[in-house]
Amino acid sequence: MGIPVSSGIAIGPALVLSSGPYPIPQYHIAQDIVESEQARYLAAVQHAIAELAKIESDTQTLRDISIIFMGHRFIIEDTGMQEEILAKISQDLVNAEYALNDVMRKHRNKFQALHSKYHQERVSDLEDVENRILKHLLGQTDRGRENWDQPAVLVARDLSPSQTAILPQAKILAFLTDIGGKTSHTAIVARTRGIPAIVGLGSVTSQIINGDLVIVDGKRGIVIIAPDKPTLEKYERQKIQEQIRRQKLQELVHLPVETLDGHKITLRANIEDSSEVLLAMANGAEGIGLYRTEFIYLHNPDPDEEAHFEAYRTALQYLGGKKLIIRTLDLGADKDFGLDDFQGEKNPFLGCRSIRLCFEKINIFKKQLRAILRASLLGRVEIMFPMISSLEEVLRAKAILEETKQELTKANIGFDPRLRVGIMVEIPSAAITADLLAKEVAFFSIGTNDLIQYSLAVDRINPRVASFYKPAHPAIFRLIKQTIDAAYENNIKVSMCGEMSSEFVIPLMGLGLRDFSVTSSIISEVKELIRSVTMREARQISAHILTCSTHEQTIEYLAQVKKT
Repeated sequence: MGIPVSSGIAIGPALVLSSGPYPIPQYHIAQDIVESEQARYLAAVQHAIAELAKIESDTQTLRDISIIFMGHRFIIEDTGMQEEILAKISQDLVNAEYALNDVMRKHRNKFQALHSKYHQERVSDLEDVENRILKHLLGQTDRGRENWDQPAVLVARDLSPSQTAILPQAKILAFLTDIGGKTSHTAIVARTRGIPAIVGLGSVTSQIINGDLVIVDGKRGIVIIAPDKPTLEKYERQKIQEQIRRQKLQELVHLPVETLDGHKITLRANIEDSSEVLLAMANGAEGIGLYRTEFIYLHNPDPDEEAHFEAYRTALQYLGGKKLIIRTLDLGADKDFGLDDFQGEKNPFLGCRSIRLCFEKINIFKKQLRAILRASLLGRVEIMFPMISSLEEVLRAKAILEETKQELTKANIGFDPRLRVGIMVEIPSAAITADLLAKEVAFFSIGTNDLIQYSLAVDRINPRVASFYKPAHPAIFRLIKQTIDAAYENNIKVSMCGEMSSEFVIPLMGLGLRDFSVTSSIISEVKELIRSVTMREARQISAHILTCSTHEQTIEYLAQVKKT
C-alpha cells in the first residue's frame, strides 16, 4: 500500500518510465574556449526558459500546475546560481555539463540535509531543472514519449513536472510512484486532472514491468499486480458502479441543498489554491467556506503582498459574487513548507504555529491582512482567524487587523469597512468558552480535524495512534453542541469546515448546523445525504447520539440508521 492522493479505480497495462539521470560527461577545457563553453551553457539555459514559458502558457488554466513551472523558471533565471555555474566553468576549466551538475548537486545536498518534508520534495525541483538544461546541452529528446501506443498506468520512481507536462493526458489511466507525498507534484497534477494516483509506494518500479496488468484503487491506496480473474472481475464491476454513481451524483449538481421537508442547508467548498474554485463551482459549491491560504507558501517560501492579493483576486473572479471565507495563515505543525521557524520544534502541533506565529511575525501577518482587505473590494470576502484558544487572542488579532485598516486608510488604499470577522473553533478551550468569544466575532467555523486531535490528545498524522482518533467520541459531539448553542444564543453564524462535515452531516444538522464546507470532490455525496432525510429525522438521530457513551456505539447506531 501507498499514499492515496487522488481517488478512483483504474485498470490497465503498466508503462514504466525511465527515470535514470542523464550521463554527465566530465573533461577539462582549454582557457581559450572558456567563453564559448559559457556561451553554450547560456544557450541551453535560454532554450530551457523558452520551454518553461510555453508550458506555463499551455497550463495557465490549471494554475496549481502552471505555478510549478513558473517556480522552475525562477530557479533557472536566478542570477546567483547562473554566476556560480559560469564561474565553475572558468575557474576549474571544466565542461558546462559537469559544472551544472556539480553546482546543482551542492544545492540538492543542502536541501537533503534539512530534515523537512518540504525540502525533500523540493529536491525534485532542482533535479528537474538540471535535467532540462542537460537535455539541451547533450542534444537529447524528451523522455516519456517512448512505447506509448495505448492508455496505460504510469509507473515511475517519481514523476517530475516536466514529464507530466509532455505526457499525453488522454492516455494516462493512473499514476504510481515510489516516492512522493500528498503535496508532491505528482499528487497535485493527479488531483487537478482527476487521475487516480498513489505515491510513496517504496519499490513499485522494481515490482512492475512494462505490460503488466495493474489495478489501482486510488481511494484506498492499493495496487494489485497481475490480478487473478475473480479479482479483476470484482474491480471491473466496481469501476462500472463508480461510473454510474458519478453520473447519478452529477444530476444533483443543480438541485437545491435542502432536506426532504424543505430546510435549506448551505454547502460550500474547502480549497487550497484559487484554481480549485472552478472545480468547486462545477460540483455545485455555493461558495468557499475555507481557503487554506498557507498553501500559497507551497511554491514560494516568501510570498509578498501581491502574491496573496493575486490569489484572492483570482478566487473571487472565479466565484462570480459568491462568498469567499479566507482563513489567515495556519503555518506550522504539518504545514511548515520548509520554513526555518519550525525546524527543531519538539511538539509542533502544540508549538508556535498558526495565529501564534502570526503574533510573533507581525510583518508576515499584516502582509496577508493587507491583501485580504484590498481584495474585499472585489467581492464577498470574510476573514477568520485559526487556532484561537482565548478571548485575549481574538482581541489581539482584531487589534492588528484594525491597525492594518488604519495604515491602508492613511495610504489612501480602499477596502470594505464592513468586512466580517470570525474565528475557527478547533481548540477545546475555544469551544468551552464559546459564549465569551461569540460576543467579539461575527461567526464561528468549527474545525473538527484539530478539535478532535486536541480534545483526545491524538496526533492525527501519527499512524501508531490512528485507532485513538475517534470523531464520534461523546466529548466531540458535546463540544460541537456547546459551540452551536453559544452561537445561536449570541445571534452569530456557525458553520463547520472539518472532515466530520461529510460523514456526520445528518446528526450535525440535527444539532443545529445549517452551514457546511467540504472537499470539492464530495459535495454531491454530501448533498445526496442532506436531501435524503427530514430535519425531524436528523434531530431524532442527533438526540440519540448524545445519549451514546462511546464512539463505537455512535458508529454502530449510524450504521443501523443507514440500513433502515
